[in-house]
Amino acid sequence: MLFFIDKKMIQKYDFIMMNDYYKKVIETVNSLEEKGIKPSVVLILGSGLKNMVEMVENGVSIDYKDIPNFPESRVAGHEGRLVFGNLFGVKTAVLCGRFHPYEGNSMATAALPVAVMKMLGAQKLIVTNAAGGVNRSYEPGDIMLISDHITLSGDNPIYGNYVPELGGEQFTNLTDCYSKELREKVKTIAKEQGLKIKEGVYAYRPGPVYETPAEIRMLETLGADSVGMSTIPETLMAAHLGLATIGISLITNKAAGHEGACLEHADVIETAERAKGEMEKIVRIAVHV
Repeated sequence: MLFFIDKKMIQKYDFIMMNDYYKKVIETVNSLEEKGIKPSVVLILGSGLKNMVEMVENGVSIDYKDIPNFPESRVAGHEGRLVFGNLFGVKTAVLCGRFHPYEGNSMATAALPVAVMKMLGAQKLIVTNAAGGVNRSYEPGDIMLISDHITLSGDNPIYGNYVPELGGEQFTNLTDCYSKELREKVKTIAKEQGLKIKEGVYAYRPGPVYETPAEIRMLETLGADSVGMSTIPETLMAAHLGLATIGISLITNKAAGHEGACLEHADVIETAERAKGEMEKIVRIAVHV
């Protein structure tokens, strides 16, 4: 049997589908509002950086499995819980774990926490990640402010999910998606405190496989300084909704094909553990600028 659907019916169906995302956001917002979650800042922690949550004072901790529409994180170094409280004196929602696309999540799902936190009142996103050093001068333990990014995935969280009710424009300008004003403030304060910090371009690859040496050579040619498997979904949603964003990469390993490259997740976690003191200082600055 053949079914014929006219254009008006298709448009109505698309409208329903788009609003399904909005319904998920609102359902999650309502659940967290009941628990008193009202952040000024959102901090997303990358692999091996969970120690930052220990700095939260008067924290309320909620497992992702207890938050509507939050998948459970299944990656080592990602606890899978939301902690809300005072981080360095600022009301902050700390997301300990991501919903990576390589776990089978859509870009929109990966970015959903950012849309939720924006509706709860957040004004700034600090996104951290563990990344490979594409720039040959980078060493494990270096910290890089993200000035821009390269993504070759061909996907984004707004694709098919533009919801006017969330407040963003359909066509998002990414020129300053990592706030230049905030980056300059972070660099100035870091220099005053004697902290070493680099600045560069982050390349996104969907994972979970590491890049080949040939792909790293390609990324070098394109101008990338670091590479990782996260961050872009959240940053794109933040830019879409007008959240000022600071991106911070911890270089945990040299990229494939580089001398001394070691591509093991256990080494990523170990390097993150060694660098946690410096990362804490940079995040403290980012929270306050």
